Amino acid sequence: MNWLTRLLHNEELKHRLYIIIFQSDTRMGKAFDVTLLWAIVASILVVVLESMQGMPPLAKTIFTVLEYVFTFFFTLEYVCRLYCSPRPRDYVFSFFGIVDLLSTLPLYLGWIFGPMRYLMIVRTFRLIRVFRVFKLFSFLEEGDRLMQSLLVSSRKIFVFFLFVVIMVISLGTLMYMVEGHQPGTQFTDIPTSIYWAVVTMTTVGYGDIAPMTPIGRFLSALVMLLGYTIMAVPTGIVSAQFIHDHNVGRSRRRKCKECGAPLEDSAHYCPHCGVKVETSA
Repeated sequence: MNWLTRLLHNEELKHRLYIIIFQSDTRMGKAFDVTLLWAIVASILVVVLESMQGMPPLAKTIFTVLEYVFTFFFTLEYVCRLYCSPRPRDYVFSFFGIVDLLSTLPLYLGWIFGPMRYLMIVRTFRLIRVFRVFKLFSFLEEGDRLMQSLLVSSRKIFVFFLFVVIMVISLGTLMYMVEGHQPGTQFTDIPTSIYWAVVTMTTVGYGDIAPMTPIGRFLSALVMLLGYTIMAVPTGIVSAQFIHDHNVGRSRRRKCKECGAPLEDSAHYCPHCGVKVETSA
């Protein structure tokens, strides 16, 4: 087992793998990341196609073999990340580490629990790496700002959600009082009526349950109009918070002392007037 011991302590090999796997700034690193992204897309497509009914047996066999090939590739990649990571524990419990692990487990779990293998679709989350590979960090910043707005607005949204729950329970009960005792009614009980209220208020409208009396139809129309009115409230709450955070962020940005133009944190010269600006220590 001397070869295994030497492999585990081969710092030069670890450093080379680390540059290729974790750093996208190098030529080999970017090539590896691009290859990985294409492999993720191809594996997702294979899972989707393999689930289709009426596929020829030969195509099913090919897709199954490809699933094993992709799973082996992603398993090897995960092991290599653990091997060359300076802090394996931090990687394992990071967002990407958890997603990388979850993308390899479903096929193995499928040997015991058949349908579990389709959870390989979780590999779509690995496509988030495209932001790092192609330097699209500004999109990540916007996403982080939106997430912060959602967190700040969470209490308001919860209160609104509670209000909606109370409203659908009340409207469902009211509709049961109106329609529940009619011959051949579809509003057989209060839970069914609450289900109708949810479907109607959210403007989904499956059409599986419909009122028959004039009063019931009038109430149904009011619920529809009410749904159009209140469904925009959460969007308005989050949008207002997002705009507020955006304006606060812009007001806190560095500005050129010469022309007052906003500056990036890493800027050494003003992009508008060309004056050299002071950098923070």
